[in-house]
Amino acid sequence: MKQIFTLTLLAAWAANASAAPDTFSVSEDFGATFDAKKFITPIPNKNTSIRDGVMWTRGSSGGKYPPMVYLSLAGKDLTMSFRYRHLDKGGMLWLFVDGDDGYGSVDHMLRVRLNRDSVVLEVDAHSLDPKHPLRQNTREPDPVSKAYRTNEHFPAEKVDLSDNEWRSVKLVFKGDTVDMSVDGKWKHSLKRPNFDATKRKLLWMQNGGEKGIEIDDVLVTPTP
Repeated sequence: MKQIFTLTLLAAWAANASAAPDTFSVSEDFGATFDAKKFITPIPNKNTSIRDGVMWTRGSSGGKYPPMVYLSLAGKDLTMSFRYRHLDKGGMLWLFVDGDDGYGSVDHMLRVRLNRDSVVLEVDAHSLDPKHPLRQNTREPDPVSKAYRTNEHFPAEKVDLSDNEWRSVKLVFKGDTVDMSVDGKWKHSLKRPNFDATKRKLLWMQNGGEKGIEIDDVLVTPTP
């Protein structure tokens, strides 16, 4: 399974090799010209399809984690935005930004968990020190870089996202800083050394039940 994932990731990198980090962009409104090749995840699949001009993900993956959709990236200072909508009560949307770990591999960089009543942030950095105090759950080092993932888990920030209406999410990466917002109701800035690295993937992990979650108007552009 690990080998298959690695080959898929390498193929995605090769597809983006011609896009310099300061020129990479993606614009997808899931309309008639939808281009599935922008995504690492094959679309359609058993959980995700394009319906009525949006990307719709529902149900269970059958594995440890909820259904996931990966978008390939290739840039350092990037501005990312999209809209999402729950179609039923409960559930959550967990956004991951993956990038270079600083030691020759790719891993999680930032996680933004959008609950119905709060936003929770996690920052994943990396170290070669097996005794680092933030080493995540004593997990094994990356097989390529030999680096250990470290993890900062921030307290939940209360915000009312309970209504099933369209939400706008935006992340602006510039150097070692990211500015984040959801609907103008929630805003947060973070400054961490590991943010100043090339971003490789955007991942939506979606727990929306049988009715699911819709995503639309994905836009990634270089940050001015």
